[in-house]
Amino acid sequence: MSVVAELQQLRKTPKGERRKNKDNLPGHLFLLPWTVGLFGITLFPMAASLYLAFTDYNLLQSPEWIGIDNITRMISDDRLHNSLQVTFTYVFIGVPIQLAVSLAIAMLLDRGMRALPFYRSVFYLPSMLGASVAIAVLWRQIFGYSGLINQLLEMVGIEGRGWVSSPDTALATLIILHVWTFGAPMVIFLAGLRQIPDMFYEAASIDGASRFKQFFTITIPLLTPIIFFNLVLQLIGAFQNFTQAFVVSGGTGGPADSTLFYTLYLYQQGFNRFDMGYASAMAWLLVLIISAITVVNFWLSKYWVHYDD
Repeated sequence: MSVVAELQQLRKTPKGERRKNKDNLPGHLFLLPWTVGLFGITLFPMAASLYLAFTDYNLLQSPEWIGIDNITRMISDDRLHNSLQVTFTYVFIGVPIQLAVSLAIAMLLDRGMRALPFYRSVFYLPSMLGASVAIAVLWRQIFGYSGLINQLLEMVGIEGRGWVSSPDTALATLIILHVWTFGAPMVIFLAGLRQIPDMFYEAASIDGASRFKQFFTITIPLLTPIIFFNLVLQLIGAFQNFTQAFVVSGGTGGPADSTLFYTLYLYQQGFNRFDMGYASAMAWLLVLIISAITVVNFWLSKYWVHYDD
């Protein structure tokens, strides 16, 4: 190659790179809102929260570094231990029942009934409204002394009770509310059921397998990836549940701390007592709990989740 040709090549290369960078500019501009949100709304607040977890901070004065005092305080905090117990009870009872109900409804809707889009919308509606304040207020009225539940019980001669004001039943009403919001996992189950080939059921019917046996030998094994997906999402969402307990209990977690969810106790520490340092430490404990349970679920999935291979 001659010297003139080399000089021409050197002149072309920077221009080509500038053109390439110019072509990438629209992509970077479209990514800019997400990038700003990632650093400004997610990563920076997380880093600040991690720092505050080791401080004494009341929102009015500058944070004071106290080391691991918040961690040792959590170890001896009886109300925190009770909130963890309430939350674990709520999660590990409510989520399995919700998944079972959503799968059962999805199988009913998968049978090609008339007005399927209408029923699908009706069943999905509670998932859109379940986390709202209005539904929580309505739920408190339904299970109150003069609510619908007690009125129905009085019609059959059973004396009513204050379901949300009794420590024995208050948490159960919130679990029922969680189960009632089965619409989102139901839609996902319905999509998964539609992906199972009919030839499997036809072959099983020819071999004389009952519907009960088909359910456990065909439907469940082929649906395990969907079950696993719904399980992980619902567990994470249930641990973060806050609105229902806050509204139903009036923000106290009562009666007798029977509805004191972990997130509600975190809110009380951070915004009622202005102990934001301790609340930040609690928030990171919740992150660790959810992360650990998610990791365990992924590890266990290799024993029961069946993919195409």
